Amino acid sequence: MEHADQTYIDRDAYEPAYVQLVRMLRARIAAGEFHPSGRLPSEARLCESYQVSPMTVRRAVNLLLDQGLVSTVQGSGTFVKKMELGAATFGLEAFKALVQDPDLARVKLLEARMVSADERAARKLGVRVAARVIYLRRLLFRAGEPVLYHREHMVYDPTRPIVEAEMEATSLQGLLAGSGETDLKGGVLTIEATVLRDDEAVLLGGTVGDPAFRLAHTFHDFDDRPVSWGWFICGGDRLRLRACVGAWSEA
Repeated sequence: MEHADQTYIDRDAYEPAYVQLVRMLRARIAAGEFHPSGRLPSEARLCESYQVSPMTVRRAVNLLLDQGLVSTVQGSGTFVKKMELGAATFGLEAFKALVQDPDLARVKLLEARMVSADERAARKLGVRVAARVIYLRRLLFRAGEPVLYHREHMVYDPTRPIVEAEMEATSLQGLLAGSGETDLKGGVLTIEATVLRDDEAVLLGGTVGDPAFRLAHTFHDFDDRPVSWGWFICGGDRLRLRACVGAWSEA
């Protein structure tokens, strides 16, 4: 059962019992049945009310903890947390949606060449100034319209497969959509407000000075070494950041 007003565990549902329990407890918190700083029913009471095992209750409570909705106090129980705007997390779903559909999205490789790392690129990539690095420029289209302009500097090491993979124009699309293979461990993303510059305005079909977003990235391999550093540029009307706080959730 998947309705917001669910009040019992559906044993025939594809969802695990603890996921259903989380949804029901979230609904009760959102409805004000459990107030901020108020205590949730005890483990034994939840087991009795929903006819589930202690393990199911513990998994549900742990998930609520991960979601930032509750906190536990040793010997006292589990309590609903007050809403904290500082805990809001903005996802990149809107950014991902720009290139997620392979039928609507296309990646065009504009440039790929060796360059000497300037001071900034050398610092970001952990190489010496003037070291050879790969410089890439890409333009991403959606439904035939340019939506993202991407610049990237990569460490040059022909023995590492990441270099050959990233030279393919379509690898970027796979990275954004969460598909394909990659040797990347993780990275840091930073979103900033900016304006379109000369080349960016021409490529994205805008006007110099138009509002824009700049999403900078630095990716690392599994040896914690920087692999690539670059940034995406998109028009200010292309990206909308949204987050839900507290027990609020959208259908």
